[in-house]
Amino acid sequence: MSRSKKFRRARLIVIVLAVLLVAAVAGAGYWGVRTVHASFPVVEGTVKVAGMTAPVDVKRDANGIPQLYADTNADLFRAQGYVQAQDRFWEMDVRRHITAGRLSEMFGSSQIETDGFLRTMGWRQVAQQEYDTKLSEDTKKNLQAYTDGVNAWLDEHRGGSSASLEYSLLGAVNGDYQPEKWDPVDSVAWLKAMAWNLSGNLQEEVDRALLAQDFGQDKIAQLYPDYPYARNGTIVKGGGAVGADGVFKPADGSTAAPASPAGATAQSRAATDALLGDVSAKIAGMPQLLGRPGQGIGSNSWVVDGKHTTTGLPLLANDPHLGPGMPSVWYQMGLHCRTVGAGCSYDTAGFTFAGMPGVVIGHNKDISWGFTNLGADVTDLYLERVTGPDTYLVDGKEAKFKSRKETIKVAGGEDRTITVRTTQDGLPLISDQSTEQQHVGQNAPVGNAAPDRAAGYGVALQWTALTPANTMDAVFKLDRATGWTDFRSAAEDFAVPAQNLIYADTKGNIGYQAPGMVPQRTKGDGTYPVPGWDSSYGWKKEYVPFKSLPYSFNPTAGYIVTANQAVVDPGYRYLLTKDWEYGTRAKEITDQIDSRLKNGGKISPDDMQSIQLDNTSVMAQTLVPLLLKVQIDDPYVREAQDLLKDWNFHQDADSAAAAYYNGVWRQLLTLAFGQKFPAGLRAEGDCLLVRQKRDATLPEGAVGNTTQAVTECGTREAHNAQPDGGDRWTEVVRQLLTQPDNGWWDYIDSNHRSQHGLESLLAEAMKDARQDLTAQLGKDIKTWSWGRLHTLTLKEQTLGSDDSSIASGVVHRLLNRGPYRISGGTAAVDAAGWNAAAGYQVDWIPSMRMVVDLSDFDASRWITVGGASGHAFHDNYNDQTQLWVDGKLLPWAFSADAVGKSTKHTMTLIAG
Repeated sequence: MSRSKKFRRARLIVIVLAVLLVAAVAGAGYWGVRTVHASFPVVEGTVKVAGMTAPVDVKRDANGIPQLYADTNADLFRAQGYVQAQDRFWEMDVRRHITAGRLSEMFGSSQIETDGFLRTMGWRQVAQQEYDTKLSEDTKKNLQAYTDGVNAWLDEHRGGSSASLEYSLLGAVNGDYQPEKWDPVDSVAWLKAMAWNLSGNLQEEVDRALLAQDFGQDKIAQLYPDYPYARNGTIVKGGGAVGADGVFKPADGSTAAPASPAGATAQSRAATDALLGDVSAKIAGMPQLLGRPGQGIGSNSWVVDGKHTTTGLPLLANDPHLGPGMPSVWYQMGLHCRTVGAGCSYDTAGFTFAGMPGVVIGHNKDISWGFTNLGADVTDLYLERVTGPDTYLVDGKEAKFKSRKETIKVAGGEDRTITVRTTQDGLPLISDQSTEQQHVGQNAPVGNAAPDRAAGYGVALQWTALTPANTMDAVFKLDRATGWTDFRSAAEDFAVPAQNLIYADTKGNIGYQAPGMVPQRTKGDGTYPVPGWDSSYGWKKEYVPFKSLPYSFNPTAGYIVTANQAVVDPGYRYLLTKDWEYGTRAKEITDQIDSRLKNGGKISPDDMQSIQLDNTSVMAQTLVPLLLKVQIDDPYVREAQDLLKDWNFHQDADSAAAAYYNGVWRQLLTLAFGQKFPAGLRAEGDCLLVRQKRDATLPEGAVGNTTQAVTECGTREAHNAQPDGGDRWTEVVRQLLTQPDNGWWDYIDSNHRSQHGLESLLAEAMKDARQDLTAQLGKDIKTWSWGRLHTLTLKEQTLGSDDSSIASGVVHRLLNRGPYRISGGTAAVDAAGWNAAAGYQVDWIPSMRMVVDLSDFDASRWITVGGASGHAFHDNYNDQTQLWVDGKLLPWAFSADAVGKSTKHTMTLIAG
């Protein structure tokens, strides 16, 4: 029997193991309880940890959130590594295998293509270069101390049930697996996963090229409308990079800030699918521990100065929108030096990632900061004319690929060796699959100006995250910052992913800074793949200078809102992106702040929390009046239409009107757009009848070249399909509503007849939605609710996300949690996103929420999804989720006194 067959057969053992575990746990059986509890962390008493120079206290509250107290930086980060490994080592282990392209070593042959794609991009190699050449010595010391702490824990838990339940399950099918020692570069490499999921418009670049096979530039432009600057505004109100030196000058009333320290054409379906369909599939198939990448996923943050708050000092709110999963993507903790000074520099608390030292978002004793995705266009795709296994064309001459061999080790199977090819400029050829010398794009969509295609075309990627940088330095600088100048110095190091950084301090100042490596293009604007054989396309050696990037400091408005809207107006000297989010959430937050400040009002901490929970559908305010005007004769459909009459546009989980409206919205998008899109954009299983020529080699109308109806099914993974119904689609529809005879409103009805016009399509959408919701929720609309459709299931992102076997279903029940009935919606401030091309299930969420009170840090509040622990059945595995669903926040103790009062368990780490 082959090794692969043995591996597949061995998976059946999981059934036995999982069933026994479930039965034992349910019955409080000794073996089951012992197996599940074996990996739970020690949280009380004294524990010896190699390398400690003085005791470190680990104080955990009832939610298991640890606050660490140490006398030196080395002891502090050594303790952080130990404690995170206690709670989350399985998650950390999987994450480092993702970033290194080594998932196949854990999970077998199903991960070979993913590993090949990741190896091609070379995340791990770039992280190693960053560690070797870019990071400061202090940062390296912190990373090494963290690593020592992880390995001290690992020395005590060498896999199996003593490490986590997941290792027991994995051992049933991959019994040879043993975790390796942690390495500092394992921590640095996680920044590449962050950057990938927040990398801007890569998917949009692919999608526009796929659309070009069927639509002209005017039609595509209607699907990617210009940002509505006049209606939704920008983060920084005016200003620009001015003068010969290009220093950014705000024009929003900002006070003087302290100086900062040092084109495609329409193509055939076959051609475009051959070139970019496979690349799109690879992008969609990447592990999405932070959520699906690209436009449509965002975050909210805003800060209000003390003149406009009830506390007299700033209030800051943040809720990043990321993909859901178990355990939580975030890890809450506090890092405290008993005495802050030269030898121990930190007194900070907030949210970080398991596997990364420091605090990523939060506050210290002087300042607070938050992140949202800037959305800068930091990726470009290049069509490369491949002339042979080792050569490609540039300016009419052959150039040689650089190449290297990568060996992928496969659990239960034979090793796979791949060849990774890069251009002379170091751009990886991402269209290569995991076998050697594969060429894609035999009919590349490049028009008559392209060279002869011969062996085909490839697709190369240029991405800022593949250039070594020192973002990890920025994390520690933020944690130590004492004011605006320190904050901007940290921002200058924050290379990737490019983020909107907001700021507040205990002296009353508020601010905003756009950081990151943003390319300057020699030609093109990043909206379409460009010809790699023409050297006039490319990036300049210099990125946009930090001194030229937008900022704001104490603007006269008294507040700053960032929610992925445009940062600056189109007069700004540099191109940041042409694919902003469209500002719906930003305007809603701004309007709510303005309404509270009207007539001298002030913002309270409760107001900040309330705004985070605003689930208003802004698009419904425009669309519902039009829906109510449509004459509906069928009483069955009219009964549902009547739900909208007195609806307040709030998408509460118990709202029947919200359920029906979102059902109509989904059907509208399908009729107007989904029916017309190529298979490469539509979801798998979304099948349509299309007209196709019998002989593609003959011209239209030629004898013998009649058309026939064929079934064409979508090929894209559902979570990444279009039209997804996100903020861009609200702007598309908003603009087209003023053109009731636009061709986009033509559709095929349920009887396969062609129909025309907006009013007809709205009537059809209401009818189809009535039928869809009846099938899902029943005939009695009194029982309908948005939450019954709009559900969230938290899946463990490895073993708990595989639906391929009976055993997996049992594993799901062990590791996953939900479903939860969720309020909110895609373009709402309470952004519980769902993909209209796939269904109503929630696929991205406010992954955490925080409200920081700069007048009293102990009055601050926070919450995450899931909990502190990564161990299934631990009390803190999922203790925060229902609170999060209900819109509640936990008290966030910071001072030593407040932490002491909230402490439930104390563990002391001593020299071992």
